[in-house]
Amino acid sequence: MEISLKGRKALVTGGSLGLGLAIAKEFAASGADVAIMARRKGPLDEAVAAIGAKPGQRVLPVVCDVASAHDIARGFAEVTAALGPVDVLVNNAGMSNAKPFEEVTDAQWQEDLDLKLFAAIRLARLAWPHMKKQRFGRIINVLNIGAKAPRAASAPTSVSRAAGLALTKVLAGEGAPHGILVNAMLVGLIESDQWVRRAEAMDRPLADVLADMGKEIPLGRVGTAQEFASLACFLASDAAAYITGTAINVDGGRSPVV
Repeated sequence: MEISLKGRKALVTGGSLGLGLAIAKEFAASGADVAIMARRKGPLDEAVAAIGAKPGQRVLPVVCDVASAHDIARGFAEVTAALGPVDVLVNNAGMSNAKPFEEVTDAQWQEDLDLKLFAAIRLARLAWPHMKKQRFGRIINVLNIGAKAPRAASAPTSVSRAAGLALTKVLAGEGAPHGILVNAMLVGLIESDQWVRRAEAMDRPLADVLADMGKEIPLGRVGTAQEFASLACFLASDAAAYITGTAINVDGGRSPVV
């Protein structure tokens, strides 16, 4: 099956590294114009080079802290001025932040919610009017499997991700009559920059760290960013026209719930 996003304008947050970069690459390879948001200019510029736009195609780096409402408004305006209205929004920004409940301060709760929940709310609110008007839109919220099955000592991330799951279902119900499809992709253990950093901190070869992680996964291995990005591209396309309001575990079977 050939997936085409030709003519679509996509925005991917957290798009300079890891899963976000893999998704942006896949979108661009499928013909979309792509804007990527992240906080640092250097990694954004490197990501643009890695994506490698084809002739006539645009890849736009936007420096933006999506935890800031003001920055989101400015950054989104920059995207639409350069590319036009957004057809596909991927809310991917965020990092793991898990600790025992008693250790989480109010400031840490707010920081996590701003980055992972309110960023998705604010960007969806900005993209929604155009999607509704043209009767086409795709919103993909990148969460993790803790959104469905939170474990002990996983706050605040599991709580903000669970809220993202509820947001996905609410938006899917409201968007369906207007052709706006909203889904979530739940990350399990997938090879990314955070595991590279962890291996370096442990002074261990990355391959050994990933092999150990794979032992707790039914498929016996850690997933790849490309595998994750392929599903995102499918959900963004016309091929997924009857899929909305669902949350797909991309975890090799690791989650205890479907």
